[in-house]
Amino acid sequence: MAVPKRKTGRAKTNSRRSSHSLEATASSLCSQCHEPKVPHRVCPTCGFYNGKEIIETN
Repeated sequence: MAVPKRKTGRAKTNSRRSSHSLEATASSLCSQCHEPKVPHRVCPTCGFYNGKEIIETN
């Protein structure tokens, strides 16, 4: 089994972990019902995408 030759310092550990942060997902408003939705996806509330009804919703 491989064994590290030297201890990883706090600066190196923190530098590596600096890219582990989570970002909030992007959102936009639906042009049909004005509810928040994921960009470039069919609106789950009204079923519209790009001004056309893609899926039927109740």
